Amino acid sequence: MLHLVIAAGLILGLMVGLGAAATGNDWLLTLAHGSAPFGTVFMNAIKMVVIPLVVSVIFTSIARLGDPRKLGRIGGLTITYYWLTVIPAIAIGMATMTLGLQFMSDITMPQTEAMDVAELQGIVDFLISLVPANPFAAASNGTMLPLIVFTALVAAATGTLSAERRERLINIADDISEALIKLVWWILYTAPVGVFGLAAPATAQLGWGLVQSLGVFIICIFVGLAFFLTVVTLPLVYFVAGIGPVRYLKGTFGAVSVATSTTSTAAAIPVSLGETTKNLGVSTTTADLLVPLGASMYRPGSALFQGTAIVFLAHLYDVPIPLAAIGAAIFATFLVSLTVAPVPSSGVVTMAPALDAVGIPVAGLAIILGIDRIPDMLRSIVNVLGQISAAVLVDRWTGDERNRPESDNQSADAYTN
Repeated sequence: MLHLVIAAGLILGLMVGLGAAATGNDWLLTLAHGSAPFGTVFMNAIKMVVIPLVVSVIFTSIARLGDPRKLGRIGGLTITYYWLTVIPAIAIGMATMTLGLQFMSDITMPQTEAMDVAELQGIVDFLISLVPANPFAAASNGTMLPLIVFTALVAAATGTLSAERRERLINIADDISEALIKLVWWILYTAPVGVFGLAAPATAQLGWGLVQSLGVFIICIFVGLAFFLTVVTLPLVYFVAGIGPVRYLKGTFGAVSVATSTTSTAAAIPVSLGETTKNLGVSTTTADLLVPLGASMYRPGSALFQGTAIVFLAHLYDVPIPLAAIGAAIFATFLVSLTVAPVPSSGVVTMAPALDAVGIPVAGLAIILGIDRIPDMLRSIVNVLGQISAAVLVDRWTGDERNRPESDNQSADAYTN
C-alpha cells in the first residue's frame, strides 16, 4: 500500500510539473516550485538515517558469521559464490544502462550542493583513502566508503570474540538497527509528499524528457536482470547441479511468488526452505544454513539495480564516471548489496555510499524511489532465485551424494523438462 501512495505522489508531481511546463500556468508553477522545501526535508531525513543504518546492518551481518575459520568449506564456498556473482551483476547493470542512455532525452537536472565535489582520486589514492585515519571524522563528513571499510573490519574482529561478548555486541547493533528501521518507516510515510516536492519542480523545469528517461531506466533494469538470470544463475545451476531451468523455476515458484508480492526475500524464507529441500533435493542442513544467510546478505538483483541506477543518475546530473570512480562505485555497491537492510525499497535507500563515491547528488534517489515498486518486484525475483541457487550449488560442491541426480542422463533431461 505504501508503494502505491508513493507512486501516486510521484505521478501527481509529474502531472503538476508537466502541466506547468506545458502551459506556463502561474498557479501550477507556484505549486510546483513551492513544494520544493518538502522534497528538501524528505531528503535530509533520508541522509540523516543512512549512515547509522548502513553501519549497524553491515556490522551485524558480518559479525554474525563468527570466526571465518569455523565456517569451514560450506562457508568459504558460499561467500566466494556471493562475491563472484555480485560483481558481474553490478557490471551488467552498468553496461545495460550505458547502452540504454542512447534512448534517453538530453536533459539538465537542477544543480545541487552535492555537485560541488572534489576532483576524483587516482587508483592508488583511492585505495589509501579506504582506511580512515579518523572514522568518526569520516562519519561526520558523510564519507561513506571508508566508514564501511572500518565497520567491516570491526565486525570481522567481533566475530572472533568469545560467544558471550560477540552476541552482546551483535544484540546491541541489532537493537539499533531495529530502531533505525522503525525511523525509516516513519520517513517513508512522508515519502509521497517528499517525492511530490522533488518531482514537481524538476518536471516543471525538465518537462517530458524526465518521464521518458524513467521509462528507459525501468526497461534497462528488466533487460539486465533477465540477462543475469540467463547467463549466470540458470547456467550455473544446470551445469554444476544438473537442474534444468524449467525444473528450477518450477521448483522455486512459491518462493518467487512470495518474494515478488512482498518485495522481501526474508518473507519468503519459510517457503524457500521447503522448496529447496523437497523440490531441488538440497540437504536440510545446507538449506537451513544458506537460505537464511542468503536472505540476509546475498542480493544480486539489488546489486544489478544499483549499478544501473548509478549510471542513470550520473547521466541525469551530468557527472562523469572515470575509471577510478567506477572502481569506487562497484566496491561500495558490492559491500552495500551484501548487507541491504530489510526495509521497503532498501536497494534505493542504501545507495548513498555508491553515489557518494562517484559524486552524484543523493537527491536523485527520490526520483527513483517514486517508481521503485516495479523494479523492486523484479529484483526480488532475481534475489530469491540467486539465494536458492547458492544453497543448491554449495550442496553439490560439498559432495552430498544423496542430493545428486540419479544419473548424468537425468541431469541432461532436466534442462528441457
